Amino acid sequence: MTNQRGFTLIEMAIVLVIITILIGGLAVPLSAQIQARRIAETRADMRAIQDALIGYAMSRPTAGHPYLPCPDDGTGVPGDEGARDTDGQCVTPRGMLPWRKLGVDDADTWGNRYTYAVTPALADSDGFSSTTPGTLKVHVNKNCSGAGVADQMAAVIVSHGANGRGAQNKSGGTPLTPAAVPENERQNLSTPAAPCGVDGFVSLTPPDIDFDDLVVWINPLILVKQACSGGCPPTP
Repeated sequence: MTNQRGFTLIEMAIVLVIITILIGGLAVPLSAQIQARRIAETRADMRAIQDALIGYAMSRPTAGHPYLPCPDDGTGVPGDEGARDTDGQCVTPRGMLPWRKLGVDDADTWGNRYTYAVTPALADSDGFSSTTPGTLKVHVNKNCSGAGVADQMAAVIVSHGANGRGAQNKSGGTPLTPAAVPENERQNLSTPAAPCGVDGFVSLTPPDIDFDDLVVWINPLILVKQACSGGCPPTP
């Protein structure tokens, strides 16, 4: 008669440890793949936002004079444009993206609102001309010293990345105060508190451990070329 021998507790424990290690080894690459897919999808969304902003400018009816939308200042309907003053300029030239007005996604793939800034003269409802300069700058770090990544841009859009530090989540919740956000990322918030000022943004390539923001911008030359065939007429 053959004796049947089962697994001992030690053998079962060893098997469980091996299975755990194998699953853990698979989970890390899977997590990286998911993160890479979210980054790619957010970048695609941001390209769509760039196109939507230029399309908005092209569709403005004021005597053929194009202009960009104002940021969402948080005082009206979420995702709509913020207020303009009596001269037609944005009261707040930096805030959240007016996604409802543009007809684009309301947040990035991590569920956080995009930050959007615009050159005031290019969002003036009187329209801009082919010589209206941009004022927004994209720097390589929070010190804003030396040559930047981009200078005199028309508009800048920011996704606050996977960590979402300081961003407004579309599901609600209170974002971190600027003081709790690393300085490079702090500069990209709706209310920056770093040396670059309200016209400055930071873009790092490659991102570091304290920075995972995605930053894109619109060059005024491209804006003019697409919004005004043959050049924009002089402003009134």
